[in-house]
Amino acid sequence: MARALIALLLFANLGFLMWTQGWLDGVVGMRSIGDREPERLTRQVRPETIRILAPGAAGVAASTTLACFEAGPFDDAGIGAAQIAAQAALPAGSWLTVKTDQPGTWIVYMGRYASRDALSKKEDEIKRRNLPYEEIGEPAALAPGLSLGRFDARPAALQALDRFTAQGIRTARVVELAPASSRHALRVDKADAVLAAQLAALKPEVIGKAFTACAKVGTGS
Repeated sequence: MARALIALLLFANLGFLMWTQGWLDGVVGMRSIGDREPERLTRQVRPETIRILAPGAAGVAASTTLACFEAGPFDDAGIGAAQIAAQAALPAGSWLTVKTDQPGTWIVYMGRYASRDALSKKEDEIKRRNLPYEEIGEPAALAPGLSLGRFDARPAALQALDRFTAQGIRTARVVELAPASSRHALRVDKADAVLAAQLAALKPEVIGKAFTACAKVGTGS
């Protein structure tokens, strides 16, 4: 009985070996599981579209990135001319206008002093009170003078003035150093290598500013 079982196992193993090696391909219903099937090439759909890439080629294609460039800033008066120039010099739809609102600047101001000696005396007084300050050199209407702080809004500057008054500062006042304004830039969000080269070759005087790498995201318009 044991001999018969051993013989059956040997026969089964031999048959499996012959099948996997393709020795039984000519037998009806038999097909090997090997990779020797040249007839598959004749069943390919559009084989001419298949390309064999060199090692690393797929990775290079996938890693291609698009760069962002900006020209600016332009003020409200200059952005119109820059837009017209961009329309003539750059591909349609490749750029957009970015607007950034700049808050005004308010200071708690002391001055204008008649001489450097008067300014120095006031500086000594502020130092004795351990208060931060900076000298104001421009505009000329405020120089020479001192600032006890800069603020984006007048209410914040007024609150600071109240604190300084409580500390004994009697001659300070709130002054608008710069009004609120808007700044504009021309942005190319997605420049490929060809467009990036075109931007680099574009002379600054064409647009009014040179295109450089984007530094900050703003609001498009």
